[in-house]
Amino acid sequence: MNVVSLGKYMEPDFRCSARPGGAALGAIAAVAAVAAALTFSAPAATEPAHNDGPVVIQVHAKTINLFLPRDQDRIRFGALEFRGGLELTSDYREFGGFSALRMGPDGEHFVSLSDKSFWLTGRIVYDRGRPAGIADAEMAPMLGPDGRPLAARGWFDTESLAERDGVFYVGIEGVNRIVRFDFATSGVRARAAVVPTPPGISTLPNNKGLEALAFAPRRSKLAGALIAFSERGLDADGNLKAFVIGGPTPGEFAVKRRNDFDISDCTVLPSGDLLLLERRFSLLRGGFAMRLRRAPAGAPVFPAAWRLRHAATPDRPCRHQAGRGGRRPDPALCRHGLPDRQHGGAFHPPHGGGRSHPDHGVG
Repeated sequence: MNVVSLGKYMEPDFRCSARPGGAALGAIAAVAAVAAALTFSAPAATEPAHNDGPVVIQVHAKTINLFLPRDQDRIRFGALEFRGGLELTSDYREFGGFSALRMGPDGEHFVSLSDKSFWLTGRIVYDRGRPAGIADAEMAPMLGPDGRPLAARGWFDTESLAERDGVFYVGIEGVNRIVRFDFATSGVRARAAVVPTPPGISTLPNNKGLEALAFAPRRSKLAGALIAFSERGLDADGNLKAFVIGGPTPGEFAVKRRNDFDISDCTVLPSGDLLLLERRFSLLRGGFAMRLRRAPAGAPVFPAAWRLRHAATPDRPCRHQAGRGGRRPDPALCRHGLPDRQHGGAFHPPHGGGRSHPDHGVG
């Protein structure tokens, strides 16, 4: 059985501890969690080749009740608390390789995409607040401007996803383009429209290029502009290239790179703070590691490297995640992360809020 995930690949026995930085986690109640991490297994299928419309699929779920098998009683990681996870399997041949996720306002419905240019839509089923399964799952190929599957144009390795007013923006790392889909009108049958982008995006490395998209808050200095981050497109100073598309101050900036971490995904919190999910693989440093970094609302982005604040950092190897999405269900915000190969989890803030450790700049 080929083990794949809502994300890229991860190993089954990595450990993680989080050391949050910044002041009170009221905003990080918004960090609330690296929630509902979903893991997938997809055996080779024998059904006929897919068509261009949505296909209802059956997804089987196995709950994950432990985040650290070697430390079964541990559920707290800094200011985060493990809620649970799911390991999912499906017989559908296109199932797996998921790299981005966006949640609906109810905290249940989601839209995800695979790196092979397929949509996955569905609903997370909860049991007493813990993820228990996936219902109403459908998959469909992403369609190009001509109505043919996007992959037929050679546009694949779809890695990033952002949403604004029912329109989904997708970053295609394989060709370093951004396309948008009018999901509110046509759902998974929406056709891609190419988004004009700064020239620097086309020069990014094809396998370390566009990795994360998010919209700045409309009331921020960037006035709702689309922000695009590269996975490991480095500038002359070795920092991670990023771009502001549209808005009053379009242009290019950089995120200060530290400890050889690459960008994996991002999201903007209701407070306006930006969260970046970063990951690293190094045999010399113990395997996979991941961390969250937080840029406070209103942080300057020009002209020098963006100074980010840690929301959480691992002090030893940890599970590898590739996607992040967040919405505010009532009453608390849930954060949803996509892991890389096998295990994942959902977190929520400890009861009563909680405070983080002092901030550590990355200057």
